[in-house]
Amino acid sequence: MQIILVINCGSSSLKYQLLDMAEEQLLARGLVERIGQDSGRHIYTRPDHDDLVDERLIADHEQAIALVLAKVTDPDDGVVADLSEIAAVGHRVVHAAEKYASSVLIDDDVMAALEECIPLAPLHNPANILGIQAVRKALPDVPMVGVFDTAFHQSMPDRAYIYAIPYELYETRKIRRYGFHGTSHRYVSLRAAEIIGRDPGDLNFISCHLGNGASVAAVLGGKSVDTSMGLTPLEGLMMGTRSGDIDPAMIGYLCRSLGKSLEQVEHMLNKESGLLGISGISSDLRDVEREYARGNDRARLALEVYAYHIRKYIGAYAVALGKVDALIFTGGVGENASLVREWACQGFEAIGAILDPFKNATRHDEAIISKASSRVKIMIVPTNEELMIARDTKGLALGGRP
Repeated sequence: MQIILVINCGSSSLKYQLLDMAEEQLLARGLVERIGQDSGRHIYTRPDHDDLVDERLIADHEQAIALVLAKVTDPDDGVVADLSEIAAVGHRVVHAAEKYASSVLIDDDVMAALEECIPLAPLHNPANILGIQAVRKALPDVPMVGVFDTAFHQSMPDRAYIYAIPYELYETRKIRRYGFHGTSHRYVSLRAAEIIGRDPGDLNFISCHLGNGASVAAVLGGKSVDTSMGLTPLEGLMMGTRSGDIDPAMIGYLCRSLGKSLEQVEHMLNKESGLLGISGISSDLRDVEREYARGNDRARLALEVYAYHIRKYIGAYAVALGKVDALIFTGGVGENASLVREWACQGFEAIGAILDPFKNATRHDEAIISKASSRVKIMIVPTNEELMIARDTKGLALGGRP
């Protein structure tokens, strides 16, 4: 059997997919949300079936995992006969610092390393650890694999990841650029090479993962050489609620001038800024676009700043790479927001990338949306982080098992 469960745990949520990796076929997926709150909900989806919604109190991640396993093996609604059919479990883990440059089989040493990385990802790693512990209790004999958001970017050269602060802070505290969305950037780079029909080792890509969180990566011959997110996911592009790049002195200035605590300013930069902060409307780009269409000037400004940030990073990474074969858009915004793609690609004739307005405006899944005369391809490649996690899990946990 090659059935793999992919788990992505948040502090109060758990997303999952069950895949048959013999054919890379999705069997079921779901979301357990509001874990540990007054009322929880489990949304369960199978291809070609209506969603099933179960609302109940869900005390902790252990109970959430129990709900998932009960549903996928349910005699009426399940997709596997029993738990013995689950051959392995892959976990999305946000931060592994410099400890892992690739996915690994989870053992006690890996768990200890994830604990050590909690200060670098205090909102994410504890939830990832809870998910792993819950699965260990439910499926003690099933191998598990950790797939890290930071791993793909471990190939960055030191000139790209070192901050210009006292070097001992890197030596003692590991303060450096790590980058995130690595699993997504890796997947779309490999898929783009398949679409083009060439070896990824021969291609250079600029990958734009645009969602509520957003980042750009420069991928040279299949390896990340720079990325916009840094020590935390706050750095880089403007996002749904995150500010992206700012003058670091602003933090102290805001604390002093507004009488706010450091924690309050950090909350503002992470939760009240970005599209939401500039527009005053929403962190959802679709809402901002609707208001822009109605003539709202702050919505216009938010969209222009958003696209300009993307354009600046693409231009910088075109220089860093030297040669660009394709510009990739992915993520909920990157795949669906034609206006953002149009504005983000303005002026790219200078690097040989020419957007075709008709192709860009037409709704697609995978597509090349540049003009035939464009030296650099502009592509939409829907991301599939869960499939990437499942592939890594299959390779590490199952090896050559048929």
